[in-house]
Amino acid sequence: MSERTADLVLTGGPVQTVDPTRPFATSVAVRGERIVAVGHDEVHDLIGPGTEVVDLHGRLLVPGFQDAHVHPVGAGVELGQCDLAGLTGADALLARIRTWAEDGPDRLWITGGGWSMEAFPGGTPDRHLLDRAVPDRPVYLVNRDHHGAWVNTRALELAGVTRGTPDPADGRIERDPDGEPSGMLQEGAMELVARHVPRTTLDEQLAGLLRAQRVLHSHGITAWQDALLGEHASTADPAPAYRRAALDGLLTARVRGALWWDREAGPEQLDRLRERREAFTVGRIRSHTVKIMQDGIAENGTAALLAPYLTPCGCASANSGISFVDPAELARIVTLLDREDFQVHFHALGDRAVREALDAVAAALAANGRRDNRHHLAHLQVVDSADVPRFRELGATANIQALWATHEPQMDDLTIPFLGAGRAARQYPFADLVRSGAVLAAGSDWPVSSPDPLAALHNAVNRQEPGSTRPVFLPEQRITLHAALTAYTAGSAYVNHLDDTGVIAPGRLADLAVLDRDIFARPVEEIAHARVQQTFVGGQRVHAAADA
Repeated sequence: MSERTADLVLTGGPVQTVDPTRPFATSVAVRGERIVAVGHDEVHDLIGPGTEVVDLHGRLLVPGFQDAHVHPVGAGVELGQCDLAGLTGADALLARIRTWAEDGPDRLWITGGGWSMEAFPGGTPDRHLLDRAVPDRPVYLVNRDHHGAWVNTRALELAGVTRGTPDPADGRIERDPDGEPSGMLQEGAMELVARHVPRTTLDEQLAGLLRAQRVLHSHGITAWQDALLGEHASTADPAPAYRRAALDGLLTARVRGALWWDREAGPEQLDRLRERREAFTVGRIRSHTVKIMQDGIAENGTAALLAPYLTPCGCASANSGISFVDPAELARIVTLLDREDFQVHFHALGDRAVREALDAVAAALAANGRRDNRHHLAHLQVVDSADVPRFRELGATANIQALWATHEPQMDDLTIPFLGAGRAARQYPFADLVRSGAVLAAGSDWPVSSPDPLAALHNAVNRQEPGSTRPVFLPEQRITLHAALTAYTAGSAYVNHLDDTGVIAPGRLADLAVLDRDIFARPVEEIAHARVQQTFVGGQRVHAAADA
């Protein structure tokens, strides 16, 4: 093939480039890993005898999606365990657990997760339910949010957790009226049992990673940021699985790894983080980020709030959530990490955690000046209005999980009543952030929620699940489809430091996704009906649907 011809040409359909200099085209040419031409019929001049031509037939071509906050290894491993995702009600959950245990009589522990809190009163299941389903072996099942675990009596006995066991500083043991552990462990209390759960092997993790990579590619995802490289609760460190996949040429996605900040270890772990950055930067993975979890989640009362949660009667409680890292210490840590050219990836749900994270970024900026580390705050469930403009001012990216911004049981029954009307009206302020000039990135937090970017785009635009009869959730915070797509492509590429991806333009890497329809030409209520037909990373096809 001559240097003038292309290896791949995609033509005959709308192209949303996400490039402000040329937002729309109908043809794209690729040579090697990179895009060499974007335009219309003139691109056909690059077609030669060896060029693969993909006729889009009116289907939409977009930049490959990038998930800015996801846990693929854990998700892939869970798919091979007792997978409870998508089940509704306690009876269905217990039937699945019982069947899984019966089908695996040699399993020493029953592990898995994905159950939803709304299946149980107050979001807290009881150990006796598990005892009836699995009486002979310990059970450890994380919930959909991965901020709590449901265990049976046998697991508590093996771990030595009794009515006399104190709550850890970063968690809570739920108890029955007599003070006995009820079987629900929140946040840091999960570790009391998790440390006794057999760790997944490296081979199991590698299999989970490859399983998850196939799923993510099938959704048009070409790159992601793994939000936790390290040991946490019952999850073994996924970093060695990434290293093996990268060295063996099995990692087809581009990955940014966020190294876990051990909040018990303090700044002394900096040398270890530098070592891990070097060890786990190989091939297509770059581990130049540090993940700091600053708070928990609203549903179990551990998201850090500026004012206390409400009680069921609507009165102020004594609980304002948990700041896992002291704010002054957080500012010192982030300043040190920034100076070492680590990006910081914050978990910040509550308005106090958001403020503390932004204050820490401000402290780093004051001490170190503006550096290109691209710190970002994920989740952002409740944001005080005074803090919205600070994202743009500080250069902090808002990393949104759009699927959570909707009326559903966990929101309506376990969150809004305990936030109160004022705070509930400040949840997931996507439109406010866009209007303020903040950079938005987007992610799924899979396996907490679906990895499907199209479902997330639908929710960001509609603030309502497809076909739902519930009201639109804070309709004033809906954003345009273009803004949502930009967040899931160029915005996430920005936080991933993948500056030659995220848009379709000459010279950029040919990371692309073909949808089965033009979602810009159809009603926004139909966005979630679209599906990905083909996915390309560096011009190489990594997914093709059966009907592609």
